[in-house]
Amino acid sequence: MALDLFVVLIYAAGMLVLGYYGMRKAKTHEDYLVAGRNLGPTLYMGTMAATVLGGASTVGTVRLGYVHGISGFWLCAALGAGIIALNLLLAKPLLKLRIFTVTQVLEKRYNPMARQASAVIMLAYALMIGVTSILAIGTVLQVLFNLPFWLSVLLGGGVVVIYSAIGGMWSLTLTDIVQFVIKTVGLMFLLLPICLYRVGGWDELVAKLPAASFSFTTIGWDTIITYFMIYFFGILIGQDIWQRVFTAKTEKVAQYAGTLAGFYCVLYGLACALIGMAAHVLLPDLDNANNAFAAIVKASLPDGVRGLVIAAALAAMMSTASAGLLAASTTLTEDLLPRLRGGKQSSLGINRLFTLLTGIVVLGIALVVNDVISALTLAYNLLVGGMLIPLIGAIFWKRATTAGAIASMSLGFITALAFMFKDGLDANTPIYYSLMAGLVSFVVVSLASRRTTPLASAI
Repeated sequence: MALDLFVVLIYAAGMLVLGYYGMRKAKTHEDYLVAGRNLGPTLYMGTMAATVLGGASTVGTVRLGYVHGISGFWLCAALGAGIIALNLLLAKPLLKLRIFTVTQVLEKRYNPMARQASAVIMLAYALMIGVTSILAIGTVLQVLFNLPFWLSVLLGGGVVVIYSAIGGMWSLTLTDIVQFVIKTVGLMFLLLPICLYRVGGWDELVAKLPAASFSFTTIGWDTIITYFMIYFFGILIGQDIWQRVFTAKTEKVAQYAGTLAGFYCVLYGLACALIGMAAHVLLPDLDNANNAFAAIVKASLPDGVRGLVIAAALAAMMSTASAGLLAASTTLTEDLLPRLRGGKQSSLGINRLFTLLTGIVVLGIALVVNDVISALTLAYNLLVGGMLIPLIGAIFWKRATTAGAIASMSLGFITALAFMFKDGLDANTPIYYSLMAGLVSFVVVSLASRRTTPLASAI
């Protein structure tokens, strides 16, 4: 594994160099948070796709393919559909607002109190997005290099924290475009064809797996619907994704390049599901399906090539980890910290400091959580259950009030937590009941309270 380790170390060093270059480009507050709102189509498409497709999308979809067959691609399909809808329907009005966070929309429609309440939910979501991908990084490094899990998390996650903190969105953009290229080549053009070759070709894959593995509904309609309820709507309202939209140079860049990124997500999901299916044929007796990705890489690839594919996987995970990390720190510095500082806005130095501190918190959480899909589900359950209803209401319902929005956020968030505790993270009940509680409380409290006069048009 010496050659593979050398390749991975070169990759990690490259990310840190790009982070340093990003630091030199991030000269203002706006540069640090949204890359100066100046990304063209190539950079925008790459960074948007890289942000969405992280640890859960890679390691998680391979696991789903290992267990459920081709229908495991639905997780990435839901994410891709969300990206397409966001860029086609919401990017144009969002770019006109020239804001930094999702919660600023709620402040414009309701009042500053709604912004603070929603910021707490967004912070919890963004932290768990970072945790999810750093967990996946730790899993891959642990299995492939026989490192202790805690050391794997600290080494892999530490690189992400450093380059994110020093250069902000410019560092993320530069690393994302390289990561996008590496993971496309490594996973779709190397690992997938080699896995199919090891199996004996497509015909052998079909012959060795049951017919259900090739059905797009084997995973179950309830799971497919839940993926769309959680991930599709989560993409529409997630700070990590909106922050990427704010980087687009023009509305057209967002619409066309963003749509391409969405379709790429669907193809990526299909590739990862097929890798999982091949892994099921080649390694049918894995003790833990979560390790399917790392195990198939270790078993199927020669030295050197294995290192490149490991780097591709790390690229996918690091891009999403850094997005969640910057989203969390932006929520802190733009929405919560000014409240404690008498309305004073954060400086570039404050942004860097809080990104570093947020990264340390994310690393700490990653050391005590151990399931990438469950961590992702937790994040999106809290986000969608707590914020979807009041955010849609802010845009489309004139009778909505601040009291109704805060009641909906609070009850939706608490209900999601309660049912995840009661029924488990993989249950469908948290998202259904939290949306129901949020909708009922939003409508009832809004109708029972005085109508809110918007500070400005939400969108």
